[in-house]
Amino acid sequence: MRAEQTSFLFGANAPFIEELYARFLADPSSVDAEWQTFFGALAEQKGDVLAEVRGASWAPNGTRVIGAIDPDAVPAAANRNVKGGKEAAAAAPAIAGKADAEIRAAAQDTARALMLIRAYRIRGHLEADLDPLGLVRQAPHRELDPATYGFTEADWDRPILIFGSLALGESATLRQIMERLRKTYCGKIGVEFMHISDPDQKAWIQERIEHIENHTEFTVTGRKMILERVGEAEGLERYLHVKFVGTKRFGLDGGESLIPGIEQILKRGGQLGVKEVMLGMPHRGRLNTLVHVMHKSYTALFSEFQGRSSQPEEMRGSGDVKYHLGASADREFDGNVIHLSLSPNPSHLEAVNPVILGKARAKEDQRGDTDRSQVMCILMHGDAAFAGQGLVAESLDLSDLAGYRIGGTIHFIVNNQIGFTTLPTESRSGPYCTEVAKIVQAPILHVNGDDPEAVVHVARIATEFRQHFKRDIVIDMFCYRRHGHNEGDEPMFTQPLMYKEIGAHRSVKEIYAAALEAEGVVTADEVAAMDNALREKLDKALEAASNYKPNKADWLEGKWAGFTVAPGEEDRKGVTAVDLDLLKNVGRAISEPPKDFELNRKIARQLQEKRKTIDTGENIDWATGEALAFGTLLAEGTPVRLSGQDSGRGTFSQRHSVLVDQVTEAKYVPLNHVAEGQARYEVIDSPLNEAGVLGFEYGYSLAEPNALVLWEAQFGDFANGAQVIIDQFICSGESKWLRMSGLVMLLPHGYEGQGPEHSSARLERYLQLSAEDNWQVINPTTPANYFHALRRQMRRTFRKPLVVMTPKSLLRHKDCVSSLADFGPGSSFRRILIETDQLVDGDKVRRVILCSGKVYFDLVAERRKRKIDDIAIMRIEQLYPFPFTRLGVRLAQYPNAEVVWCQEEPENMGAWHFVDRRIERALASIDAKARRPLYVGRPEAASPATGSARNHLKEQADLVDRALTIG
Repeated sequence: MRAEQTSFLFGANAPFIEELYARFLADPSSVDAEWQTFFGALAEQKGDVLAEVRGASWAPNGTRVIGAIDPDAVPAAANRNVKGGKEAAAAAPAIAGKADAEIRAAAQDTARALMLIRAYRIRGHLEADLDPLGLVRQAPHRELDPATYGFTEADWDRPILIFGSLALGESATLRQIMERLRKTYCGKIGVEFMHISDPDQKAWIQERIEHIENHTEFTVTGRKMILERVGEAEGLERYLHVKFVGTKRFGLDGGESLIPGIEQILKRGGQLGVKEVMLGMPHRGRLNTLVHVMHKSYTALFSEFQGRSSQPEEMRGSGDVKYHLGASADREFDGNVIHLSLSPNPSHLEAVNPVILGKARAKEDQRGDTDRSQVMCILMHGDAAFAGQGLVAESLDLSDLAGYRIGGTIHFIVNNQIGFTTLPTESRSGPYCTEVAKIVQAPILHVNGDDPEAVVHVARIATEFRQHFKRDIVIDMFCYRRHGHNEGDEPMFTQPLMYKEIGAHRSVKEIYAAALEAEGVVTADEVAAMDNALREKLDKALEAASNYKPNKADWLEGKWAGFTVAPGEEDRKGVTAVDLDLLKNVGRAISEPPKDFELNRKIARQLQEKRKTIDTGENIDWATGEALAFGTLLAEGTPVRLSGQDSGRGTFSQRHSVLVDQVTEAKYVPLNHVAEGQARYEVIDSPLNEAGVLGFEYGYSLAEPNALVLWEAQFGDFANGAQVIIDQFICSGESKWLRMSGLVMLLPHGYEGQGPEHSSARLERYLQLSAEDNWQVINPTTPANYFHALRRQMRRTFRKPLVVMTPKSLLRHKDCVSSLADFGPGSSFRRILIETDQLVDGDKVRRVILCSGKVYFDLVAERRKRKIDDIAIMRIEQLYPFPFTRLGVRLAQYPNAEVVWCQEEPENMGAWHFVDRRIERALASIDAKARRPLYVGRPEAASPATGSARNHLKEQADLVDRALTIG
């Protein structure tokens, strides 16, 4: 079968256009708007034909004679061969039919042309010249061949009605159409946008690129500026390659067009109202970005290459390698000052994505930027990571959710066409690394990185699109990596053909400079002078680097001004007690729904019970204690932001901070009605992911130290899915990058026979990561202690992340309650909760059980049942920083007692291996009989817990029995 016969316009579908036209004649509204316009224009032509018919006569041989149908109105000479007027009038319907036939033929030509144009809008990128190396050669795509639509060589110069498509006017020849299509869609830029469902977005992109053939005519000054930027980027990489041979720098060599591309985003963004830009990127090209975008000095960079720290000498911490570091700067473009912030990022390439998004959301909230036009995110990616890392999809999924929306991100992919040693054909299933971006219908601009002007052009389009539609957009810059994965790597081991091509390939700057020289924009001497000036500047900076010293840290500036380095690791309570009147006011506000609100009956009873506990001041449960912490902070002007899976209601139906009308589903948030002029409470039911949302909230806490920011895992072990964010950012960010955070992680934890995944929050992991006063890990057992821990986060002059093991069964345990006085004047967070029952004198106590969390309630209940009075039980509520001195004081009260550590978790999990030596150290500081603690708990296990409820109860009873049995 011939290719053209497969088109819908041929074969059995030939009547398609005629059927559409017939429907239009009967009822114009019965066809789509585009076809209405099309047939309407053709109908006008038909009207012109019939008008001519009425003003003409026809000879017997069928030839038309100009003149009136009425013979008397026509000069005799002109009507010698004209039939009578009646015959001419009778011929008019036939002529009208002929006009209809002509219209149908024209319609088919137009439809074929429009389908060809549409095919290029959808598939044109497949034949675009994108790969600088020419290694990827796409076979001609059948849908882009005019023959597929029935056109022949004879049609190339015949006018076809296209009604303004491609900005070519009402009609154009096929040759003109194809020339415009190839320039627009198959040049150095390939555009994917027809997957977008929003017609306004599609129309905007179509109009933006087709009217100018997808090309910007730059001024001479503009082209010289682009050359200068590319030259600086290349010059720095080459200088480092010579002066610091073999040193890792993850250079931008081959992708130098990134720099003018980013500069264009900043410049155009400033013109469109952007005041602040958050940048995130992997290590490839970071040094170049730090220097040429963030304006970090060459001297500072060279000092780091010589082995000196990037941090001032007085600052403690580990620091990080130079290609992980961040920076901030103010840049001015055309009189518009933009504050830039490039966040540090570890080698987990896409881990920084949600962190940047969270920072941007916080900045927008601070500015009151509700239309999200003043703060912008630029995320740079590698091609292999963008296609392969799940955090990319998680972050994209946040882009249009109300609780996480930031007004769109510009994604800039430095597409080296390789991932370490793995080729694209082995690292992704789709044709492009950008396929994942289609899950949010983001437009994708593919561009050849060897054409800096094309890169700057698409950067401008991306900026305008983001500012106009407030949605994500992707720039996919095809380039190459001139050296191996790092500068000491040998890429010829695995990609010899690619690297032979790269070795013979001229650099971006060389290609662009040659093009400008050929066009007379610059001379070879001017290019050489530019290179020499840069080399001189680099030489001077290198000479000065040996005496360079960082003179300050920027971590306590801006919103962080006034904060201090945390004092030692001992007691740092802050002032967390609250006046009783405020507590009661908040308690009443959170337990009173609005009038005429159809509240769920079960919730109504809960609120009545809550109100009762506030009025009596007794039996305040966990959820109420949390709400009092939130409410009092809000009343004092401190915003609270909580997100996580089902956080509004609470996984265990305990929180209900969002009430839902049972008839209208209207929502009411009591915590936003606790006081006049209060701060805002924001609670968000997150998407079903962990790393993306936790990273977002961590980023928010970095930018906003004056808000209580919390992330809640649906079950504690679900935080496993966010381990990269925990390891690389939350626990180590202050040490590596001098970045404080007050983020709170709420992790439900407790053994209730619910199986392996719903028992353990993996407490041991957080304790293993605890060092250098990097965060706090607590396992509180009273609502009041939880209340004070939350308020403590905001009532000190420093910020530390807080990891909270939160309860499940204790949410409704009759003994897990506090009195209102425990929240009031004179109260504070207690790192150790001492014995509460009446026992024998301290020197007669034979055993002290130290524990943490839910197991305390099992132990004390069984002790009371057995009427034991010579075994004391103390709860360590804060496991890190460990309360060495305070524990020693408490244990000194029982000089003759042996000391036991009791936990629910298996021996290789939980807190045992962390507290063992720390308890020993506390004992060594006092005069006591015991020298080391004994272990009581479940034996070592591979799985956190049994899946059998019967086995669980047996294990629990056994460990409680052993803890309470001496000898």
